[in-house]
Amino acid sequence: MYKDLLLAQQMYFLSDETKSYKFRIKQLTYLYQAIKINEEDILQALQLDLRKPLFEGYATEVGYTLDSIQYFMKNLKKWMKDQKVKTPFHQHISKSYIRHEPLGNVLIIGPYNYPFQLIIEPLAGAIAAGNTCILKPSEYTTNTEKIIIKIIEEIFERQYIAVVTGGKEVTSELLKETFNHIFFTGSEKVGKIVMMAAAKNLTPVTLELGGKSPTIVDNSAKLKIAARRIVWGKFINTGQTCIAPDYIYVHEKIKKRFLKILKKTIVEFYGDNIQQNTDYGRMINIRHFKRVSELIDQKKVYFGGDIDEESLYIQPTILENVTWDDDVMKQEIFGPVLPVLSFTDIDEIILLLKKQPKPLALYIFSQNKENQGKILDKLSYGGGCINDTISHVASPYIPFGGAGNSGTGFYHGRYSFETFSNKKSILKKTTLFDPNFTYPPYKDKIKLIKKIMK
Repeated sequence: MYKDLLLAQQMYFLSDETKSYKFRIKQLTYLYQAIKINEEDILQALQLDLRKPLFEGYATEVGYTLDSIQYFMKNLKKWMKDQKVKTPFHQHISKSYIRHEPLGNVLIIGPYNYPFQLIIEPLAGAIAAGNTCILKPSEYTTNTEKIIIKIIEEIFERQYIAVVTGGKEVTSELLKETFNHIFFTGSEKVGKIVMMAAAKNLTPVTLELGGKSPTIVDNSAKLKIAARRIVWGKFINTGQTCIAPDYIYVHEKIKKRFLKILKKTIVEFYGDNIQQNTDYGRMINIRHFKRVSELIDQKKVYFGGDIDEESLYIQPTILENVTWDDDVMKQEIFGPVLPVLSFTDIDEIILLLKKQPKPLALYIFSQNKENQGKILDKLSYGGGCINDTISHVASPYIPFGGAGNSGTGFYHGRYSFETFSNKKSILKKTTLFDPNFTYPPYKDKIKLIKKIMK
């Protein structure tokens, strides 16, 4: 179904048009300018799709991508240079280096929660690396999809960058084609489908998935700061963030006090009538509204719990006295519901979390360096923060990605460039002389090779 489109992109890539620095920087400039021109329309689309506040829309989508593209443009020439590396002593008459070359034809499949950023951010990396792209935005965010189509079609030829729309049937058809790389952001369930389809063609994949990202608050934490940063990280985008704090483990000694501070912080941020507050968004659709609503056990509600199906509103909700037997702890929540559990021994929590699937993110609030060190050393996860949430995703200097079931591969900043590049290893040997040491006959050479290669 999409063979002709992919064939056109393959032929365009083989023309070498996309490989030069001049071409890549020009396309990044076009993309940057187009986002600036369409800024208000993008923000409006995000409001229509998710009722995303203007501030969040700009900070996490429009401004985020603009800042990222600028970073690519600033550093691209340096990244494209051959990277000189050492050569072993036994190859001392040689020079070694790494050249980054584009992978070729890339498929980028985006999600609904950050429908602009999570298409454009990987696209910028793919362009910087010299690839062609087919983009598949989420079918749930139709208004954002329209503005993505408008931007892409105004500045790029389809043989270079193209947008394909539709539901899961369209995605399935695209996955039948042979790409050089597939970049997918979404759920673990769909990620498995993408990986299985890619395996048939031995197509490499980057999977940015999710999971139940824990937050640990020990009895040394600065509770007001912890509450503000957790509430912000949990309820931004109405909890529909893959690295949002999924649940909290708080030390038993401070649990009651911390719950009160959490409740007070939510009211400070969103007021007493949260449903009418334009700083708070909505669930994406009725299916996800019902799924998250059903995770709220009213007997365990400490704060919140109100819902309105007509407007897809779910009040920021805190649950207490939660156990791992509750439904809310058996899946990634991906909504504005925050379970709170308690602990007395940090080592017991570490042992418990070791047995859980590796999360995309983990957060610890603590002034205790020993506890911080234990968490960092003993638990495996994609990335995270000490005394903050979410913020690590905004740095172009560190890789973003998962571990285990929460994803494979990394991107952001130079890591995006490398994800969409092949690292071509090259050894260049002199022809001024050609010692016969390595050639047959090997008689009496074994002692010498043992001395060199210990």
